[in-house]
Amino acid sequence: MGNHFWTRRAVCFLFIMPLIAGINAVVVNVKTKGAKADGKTDDGQVILNAWKEACSGGSPPSSVLIPPGTYLAFPILMGGPCKGPIEIKATGATLKAPPELKIFKTVNTWITFLNIDRLTINGGTFDGQGHDSWRNKECPRCQRPVNIGFSSVRNSLIKNITSVSSKYFHLAIGDSRNIRIENITIHAPENSRNTDGIHIGRINDVNITNSIIKTGDDCISFGDGSKNIRVENVTCGPGHGISVGSLGKYPNERPVQGIWIKNCTLTGTQNGVRIKSWPDSTSTTVSDIHFEDIVMDRVGNPIIIDQEYCPGHTCKKGGPSSRVKISNVSFRRIRGTSTTKVALKLACSAGLPCENIELADINLTYQGPGGGPATSKCDNVKPNVVGQVVPAACSGGSVHPRI
Repeated sequence: MGNHFWTRRAVCFLFIMPLIAGINAVVVNVKTKGAKADGKTDDGQVILNAWKEACSGGSPPSSVLIPPGTYLAFPILMGGPCKGPIEIKATGATLKAPPELKIFKTVNTWITFLNIDRLTINGGTFDGQGHDSWRNKECPRCQRPVNIGFSSVRNSLIKNITSVSSKYFHLAIGDSRNIRIENITIHAPENSRNTDGIHIGRINDVNITNSIIKTGDDCISFGDGSKNIRVENVTCGPGHGISVGSLGKYPNERPVQGIWIKNCTLTGTQNGVRIKSWPDSTSTTVSDIHFEDIVMDRVGNPIIIDQEYCPGHTCKKGGPSSRVKISNVSFRRIRGTSTTKVALKLACSAGLPCENIELADINLTYQGPGGGPATSKCDNVKPNVVGQVVPAACSGGSVHPRI
C-alpha cells in the first residue's frame, strides 16, 4: 500500500513539474514591448531589450517571441550567459537588415549570439538585404557583415530558419560546441560574392541535416579547428560546393579532423566535394574526412583535392608547396555528371603527399562541350581504389576489387 502510494505521488510529481516550469517560464513578446513590425522602424533595440529580459529570467526555459510581421533591425548583439535555457521563437516573422553598408562600419555581423548555453532558434526569415553590398560601391572600405554569427555557443539548436541575401556569410559559427542545425533554407543568387551558406571553424560536434543551400560561394565551408562534424541530407546549388578549407593561409591554424558528409545532392555547383589549401602555407593537418553517397548533377570538379588553391592568382608559380598534411580521406559511392573533363582531381602537396586516400564505387560522366569520357588527374598521391571507379583512377594507386 505504502509503495503504491509513493509511486502514485512520484508520477503526479513528474506531471506537475512541467506545469510549474511552464507557469514560471518567462515569455517576452516583442510586440508588447513596443516593436512596430512595419518594416521601416528600427526594432533592433526592442528585440535586444526583450532578449535581456528573457536571458535574466531564471532557470525555467525562457523565450523571446517575435510574432509574424516584418521587423527592420539594426545590428544586434545578444549576449550571455543567461540564467537558463533560452529560445527565440520567430515562426512567420521576417527580420530585415538595413541595406546601407555604412551602418556596419564598426561591426562585422548583423545578428550576433555570444557566450550562450542551451540556445534554441526556431523559425523566422533573416533578410540581409545584401544586393547593393555585393557590388560594394557604396562603401569600399566597409566590412560586409555576416547575417547571423555564433561565438562561444554551446549545446544549442538552430532549426526552421531561412537566411536570404546576406551581405557576406549567412551563418558563421566559431569557438563553439555541440550545435545542431536542422531544416534550414539559405538563398542568395549565384553572382553574390562570398556569401558562404554555413561557415564553421574552431568548433567541436556539429550536426547539419535536412537543409537547402543556394548561394554564391561554398554551401558549407569548414575552417581550421573543425572537429567531429556530420552533414546529412543537404541540397547544395548553385554555389561553390562543400569545402574543407581553404587552409594554411594564417599562422597557428588548428587541425581539421573527423568530418562526415553523407546523402547530399549538388546541382550546378562550380565544385563538388573539395579539400583546399594554399601553397606555401603554414603547417597544419587534415584527417578523417569522409564523403559518402553524394549525387552530382552538372557539377564542375565533382571530386577535388586542391593543395594549390590560389584565387585571383596571387601566388607565385613554382613556389614552396603546401605544408598542410592530408590523410585518411574517403570518397565513396559518388555518382552523376561533371561539366569539366577532369571529374576527379587529386592535386596533393609535393612536400607532403596525401596519404591513405580511398576511392570507392565512383561513377562520374562528362557532360559538356565536345563530349567524350571523363578523366582523372593525380599529383603526389597513390589512391586506394575499391570496386569500380569511373573515370578510371590515376595510375600508380593500389586497387582492391569489391568482394
